[in-house]
Amino acid sequence: MTPDTVMGELQAALTMALVIATPMLGMALVIGVVIGLLQAATQVNEPAIAFIGKLFALALVLAISGGWMLAQLVTFTTSLIQRIPSMLG
Repeated sequence: MTPDTVMGELQAALTMALVIATPMLGMALVIGVVIGLLQAATQVNEPAIAFIGKLFALALVLAISGGWMLAQLVTFTTSLIQRIPSMLG
């Protein structure tokens, strides 16, 4: 196993982690900005409001795109396991 192979696999793993995390991170960002704007407009500075809003939004995103995220992860893991013999030999 060469250092190039290791770096390639690490890059693929980090890319997959980014792809899987993007829907949840994007929704947390959008909800955080919207709630922040609403709190600034109404001058209500309660951290629990932002937390509850993000919690519900992330649960919704996970319910909607959880199957897709799991399928991506299973596909990546399967291809990685199938590539192990060629990496070692």
